[in-house]
Amino acid sequence: METTQDLFGKCPYFTIQKILSGKWAFMILYHLQEKTLRFNQLQKLLPEVTQATLTKQLRALEDYGIVKRTIYPQIPPKVEYELSDMGKEFSDSLESLRIWGEKYIDFHNKNQENIKIEM
Repeated sequence: METTQDLFGKCPYFTIQKILSGKWAFMILYHLQEKTLRFNQLQKLLPEVTQATLTKQLRALEDYGIVKRTIYPQIPPKVEYELSDMGKEFSDSLESLRIWGEKYIDFHNKNQENIKIEM
């Protein structure tokens, strides 16, 4: 019997879910598809994210090979984040999800009384 860990790298849906499981993964990828950003720039774009959470999420995306981190040897240290080649491959999917999200927002706004969402 396969466990969920056994599914990573075999099942595309499980693999995607695992890589993008962080609460802020989609927003980080959205901002990085526009341009290379430093940590503080990302933090300003995502003001609700704590420094620790953003660090953890960026490290996870980097470990999965989706985000590339470049450290420049200078004082003070300069670190930039950008999408890796594999991360750039996700841009079309991200656009498709944006379109679906807009359709869902319209659906939700028309059916608010029938939709129960727990956060």
